[in-house]
Amino acid sequence: MARLQSDNRVRQIIVTREPGGSDLGAGIRQLLLNPAKEAICDRAELLLYAADRAQHVEGLLRPHLAQGDMILCDRFTDSTIAYQGYGRGLDRRLIDQLNQIATGGLESDLTIWLDLDAELGLARTQKRGANDRIEQADLAFHRRVQSGFAVLAAENPDRVISVDADRSELAVAEQIEAILSQHLTRWYGGMSHS
Repeated sequence: MARLQSDNRVRQIIVTREPGGSDLGAGIRQLLLNPAKEAICDRAELLLYAADRAQHVEGLLRPHLAQGDMILCDRFTDSTIAYQGYGRGLDRRLIDQLNQIATGGLESDLTIWLDLDAELGLARTQKRGANDRIEQADLAFHRRVQSGFAVLAAENPDRVISVDADRSELAVAEQIEAILSQHLTRWYGGMSHS
């Protein structure tokens, strides 16, 4: 992150997440991730993610993009395709339509997918302590999500980049930094630090 911040080609770096990148989104995040007494049906889950995204795009992403800022967002439309499409089995065309409505056509320039065997990933989340509602889903769900990201990476090899997350945090961070550096050069030209 420090290297990105020192690069004078980038005006400002905004770090955000979905769900929860806006005040409204913070409330939606609580609904989506906290285990509840009432189960959230798959379509309701999808619509809540879309509502969060619509607010996030209009209230935060578009204004900062218009100013020339770079946005690093933890999850966006590809995550919805992987989790709700592949994981939950919802129709991809429906998800694509809702993503289009929620984003008004805004797409990410780059998705970095931390590729990790689903079983190992779940074991890591269990070591952290309390799991959220999505993390509590069964192994088969998480394997379908992983498979969905693999399909997205194959369909979009220049935009969805896989990072082997079965390595040390430092090695993963270094690979992510190298990917970002390569893409900054592609987008803005040669390296430039202030």
